[in-house]
Amino acid sequence: MYNNKRFSVYLPIAFALVLIAGFFLGATLVRVSPINETLLQGLKSRNYDPVNDVISYIKQDYVDSVDVDALSRSAIEGILADLDPHSQYISAEEFNEVNDPLLGNFDGIGVQFRLEKDTVYIINTIPGGPSAKAGVMAGDRIVKVEGKNIAGIKIATNDVMKLLKGERGTKVNVSILRRGVKELLKFELTRDVIPTYSVDIAFMPEPGTGYIKVSKFSATTAEELSQALITLKSKGLNNLILDLRGNSGGYLQAAIDVADEFLTAGKLIVYTEGLNRPKQIANATEKGHFEKGRLMVLIDEGSASSSEIVAGALQDNDRATIIGRRSFGKGLVQEQLGLPDGSAIRLTVARYYTPTGRSIQKPYKNGHAREYQEELYDRMVHGEMESQDSVRFNDSLKYTTPGGKTVYGGGGIMPDVYMPVEKNDKYHYYNAIMNKGLLYQFAFEYTDNNRKMLNAYKDFEDFNRQFAVTPAVYQSFIDFAAKNEVKPDPVGIAFSKDEIANLLKALVARNIYDEKGFYPVFLRTDKTYLKAVEEMKKKN
Repeated sequence: MYNNKRFSVYLPIAFALVLIAGFFLGATLVRVSPINETLLQGLKSRNYDPVNDVISYIKQDYVDSVDVDALSRSAIEGILADLDPHSQYISAEEFNEVNDPLLGNFDGIGVQFRLEKDTVYIINTIPGGPSAKAGVMAGDRIVKVEGKNIAGIKIATNDVMKLLKGERGTKVNVSILRRGVKELLKFELTRDVIPTYSVDIAFMPEPGTGYIKVSKFSATTAEELSQALITLKSKGLNNLILDLRGNSGGYLQAAIDVADEFLTAGKLIVYTEGLNRPKQIANATEKGHFEKGRLMVLIDEGSASSSEIVAGALQDNDRATIIGRRSFGKGLVQEQLGLPDGSAIRLTVARYYTPTGRSIQKPYKNGHAREYQEELYDRMVHGEMESQDSVRFNDSLKYTTPGGKTVYGGGGIMPDVYMPVEKNDKYHYYNAIMNKGLLYQFAFEYTDNNRKMLNAYKDFEDFNRQFAVTPAVYQSFIDFAAKNEVKPDPVGIAFSKDEIANLLKALVARNIYDEKGFYPVFLRTDKTYLKAVEEMKKKN
């Protein structure tokens, strides 16, 4: 199933040869320079600062002009890279891009967009946002920003965001192409605060059972979750499925507050400790809105950091059944230090531990080593994605919960119910279309070409009842995939038909109704979700 790259065996030899050649070339080409007495005295002094002194030496004596700021940044990045995999430097240019998703809002024009064929397509406008108020519509294409063409030039998504985002109250002029309108439509939009949400959806897929999908842990996550639980309880919530799959984390405090919603007062949630940070303990309070009732938590290899804090706390307190695959394994706590130039450093200052004393951080060596970055790929190679028996755990890192359940430390949260990735040759066609993103492309084009028909539905419930992927639409997709170099495979097409058709409907629903349209459809063929429902019924 997996291709091992033979050439990787020879990499250590190649690196050794490069190093040897470097030594010889260095000895041959380096020219001895006259001694700089002032610099030498500085080097000998007690105030010797190797990084700044070396940069000063380069600035003073290097053969060409240099960008001192770039050198300083490289030095900082190099230092942090040798510490651990998660300490990092954030430049002033990257700062807002990195931090905005965790703040719960940002300043912009209020659109969700997607780059398709080098064109910025608007998926949806944020209700009440600047674009919606101005009359910008889903399906519009942004062709120009401030008179500058952005269509057909292979612009990056981040560059589009930089053009559209800006300080609240500032204006931006956009020219839009709308289907059926010959001339470009020009809009002057005044940027405003645009909320971002971390609870993608909270609804009742069946009587008594709720489903909440949390995509990140931001400044507003706890409040969003609290409101979601209150709403679901008013609808008769007895059982809950909390989906943390693909959630890479966020704020530590947000994770503590989320876990607090499900644990009774006094229960230990997490504790952190570092060489220069005393032990800090977080216990549950009395504010939880779902401290009783059956609880299932879904995780996978993309669940990290704050997601693991929540899953570990609920598992160690015997509060929830964890379903899925082993989580990522990030148990390091970072603090962010803002620098005068607008940049910042995120420095690892502590490790976090679950209530039983587990450190979830997976092993690492040499800071940002390649082995650490490729660990998830190694899991696939060793068969962990397909079998729980292939999980490599250190037997000395076993812990026992108050209820007598065995849990493991040393690298991620191990679920109570393991959900392997299915291995079947009949999935070859399905995997091919997914790897190329063809189903997403087709769904978008279908939505764009049939927007008038799709907008005729009163709401999602009306769409869900009446819209179906007909045999003709399904065949259109097969033809579309063939044009994009995925040959028809009758066996694979028949085998995956239900999943493909359901996902296609879910993607069309997302293009119209956002995540609130996607998940109610997608979950119908989601095996991990269906397993959670099954486990829930076992406990009745």
